[in-house]
Formats: sequence, C-alpha cells, structure tokens
Amino acid sequence: MTRNVLILCLVLIGISILGCGYGLIGRTSNLPSDINTIFVQTLENQTTRQQINLILTDAIVQEFVTRRRFVISSSASTADAILGGVLTAYIVRPVEFNLNGRATRYEFTIRTNMQFKRQGGDEVLWAQDSYVYRGDFELELDEGQGTVIDTEDPTIQLVAREFAQTLVIDMLEGF
Repeated sequence: MTRNVLILCLVLIGISILGCGYGLIGRTSNLPSDINTIFVQTLENQTTRQQINLILTDAIVQEFVTRRRFVISSSASTADAILGGVLTAYIVRPVEFNLNGRATRYEFTIRTNMQFKRQGGDEVLWAQDSYVYRGDFELELDEGQGTVIDTEDPTIQLVAREFAQTLVIDMLEGF
C-alpha cells in the first residue's frame, strides 16, 4: 500500500512539473524574428587590463554560437544587427585572507555599456549602460612551498564565459 502511494505521488509530481509552464532559461528570445545574423564588435577597452576586451568579446561570440539560433557574421555590413559596447571597468580586489594575511579569494567587477542595434539604422533593440557583472575566484597556494599559483588568466576565461552567458540571456530575454 505504501509503495503504491509513493508511486502515485511521484507520478503526480512528474505531471505537475511537465505542465507548470517553465521553460529552459536562455532558449527564448524577445528579439524581432527577422534578426538572424549578428555582428559582435570588439569591445572598446577603457581599462588598464590589457586584452580583457578581446577575451570578453570572444566569450560573447561563443555564447551566441552555442545557442545556434543566430549566425555570427564576420562583417557588420552582412549582419541584421550589431552588438557593441565599451568596457569601462575591470576591478580586482581581495575579499578573503588566510591566517598569514595572504589573500585567498578575489572579487572582480566587469562594467560595460552595451548596445544592440539593427544594422543600417538607429533602431536600438537593446541597450544597457553600466552593465555590471561580479565574480570571484580563489588564489591557489602551495602550502608546502608557500608559493602562489597564478590562476587569474584561466579564471578570467571562466568568468568571461559567465559574463557572456548572463549578458546574452539578459539581452535575449529582456530581463
């Protein structure tokens, strides 16, 4: 009897989940249906961190590629819309320390001004001034040697992907 009640509950939960109306995040779009080809301009870098704009731009392109709804154009003239922006801040600050006073976790902030426009006109499809993304990473210490393993560059790659995912979802879904 108890087993039958348990099976019935599981079936009811499964049915309610299927019919609840939720969809996969990042799979929808509020953009006009005629936008199929996108050109992503290299972000203008107004920070002191060299090449961070290139890493972020590449991550944005890769995020669009993984969605497969849009074709990434290599030229603005052949695109339906253009995504561009200015990287205004890249800030790294320690937020956690070990007993020896060494920083073990850093927070960094990426701030951009982004604009997504229809090609050949002034129609802005989406814009966000002061778009802010925050992420943190741990600094690995070799406790036996007391040396620091530099994990900033690989972490920037990971956080760039997270930044791009968040940006593209916000742009496509209008949050």
